[in-house]
Amino acid sequence: MKLRGAISGFGEVAAKAHLAGWRTREDVTLGVIHDPIAERRHEAIRLIKNVRVYDDLELMLDGEAPDFVDIASPPALHGAAARTALNAGAHVLVEKPLCLSLAEFDEVAAVARARQRVLMCVHNWKFAPAYARARSLVDEGRIGSVRSVSLERLRVEPAGMGGPGAVWRTLGASGGGILIDHGWHVFYLMQWLMGGELPCAVAATLSNNLDGVEQAAEIHVTFGAGRTAHANLSWRAGQRRTHATIVGTNGSLEIGTERLVLTEGHRPPQELLVQDIPDDSYHSAWFSGVAAAFEGAISAGPDSTITRANLVEARTALALIVAARVSAKNRGSLTDIAAA
Repeated sequence: MKLRGAISGFGEVAAKAHLAGWRTREDVTLGVIHDPIAERRHEAIRLIKNVRVYDDLELMLDGEAPDFVDIASPPALHGAAARTALNAGAHVLVEKPLCLSLAEFDEVAAVARARQRVLMCVHNWKFAPAYARARSLVDEGRIGSVRSVSLERLRVEPAGMGGPGAVWRTLGASGGGILIDHGWHVFYLMQWLMGGELPCAVAATLSNNLDGVEQAAEIHVTFGAGRTAHANLSWRAGQRRTHATIVGTNGSLEIGTERLVLTEGHRPPQELLVQDIPDDSYHSAWFSGVAAAFEGAISAGPDSTITRANLVEARTALALIVAARVSAKNRGSLTDIAAA
């Protein structure tokens, strides 16, 4: 029997990435949309044949009883929407960030456990071809044991400027700021590329606008045994650039959007090409991997390895954001993640 899905929050990321991803899943039907904004409901009607639209989440859950809900509303709404959907008996997939506070995260996770439902966050960069290939090479031992990871996300402005997609990114009350928008991604990627190891502490310097919303960040994360990670994030850069470097005990990997450069020991660098869509803000081609993983988690159950690993990544990403803000207020001092 096919899983019956619904999307709550039909903004640009849902319309341009999530919808396309769900359409690749043969065992999923997605014909229900919730969004309080009439313009977005009209867009759903335009894009989805025979779609049923709702302006109220609880009415949608009561009337449709979907097997799962994909929450893609602005970040400040994620926690409440996830709780509501879980309490209605639906499995839940949430766009990043899963929540904005650790207390709310733990509350939502507790509801998922009590209801025995899958709760996961969209960690789509793990399904980018370049990063998936890099992780595979690391797992093969091609560069030895990973010692450091560096990730760079440079943008000239927040995504979606001039359209509805930029609104939440630029408002603190909506969960905006570059730490939520890009920091979440680099924080779960750090953990994943380190083989799932949890970080210990973080030091951060943040640059905010007049409203206190983070526009740029320089972040240093420490792991065990002297391993480190670094992230440089900016909405004020002169060019768009997405780059990463992984350094191991026997080589390194440089990751661009369409190629990797592998250096093994003393051998000459080797360029490895990967096929991907052009680097954009929605990364529609990657969501099919997210959808497949979520579908697999539903099949395996809420206590499966994939579900538990995703929640650990998500909670740690949020803890790093919290600790980075504490560090920045203390002039970039090294801040223990557990104590933030």
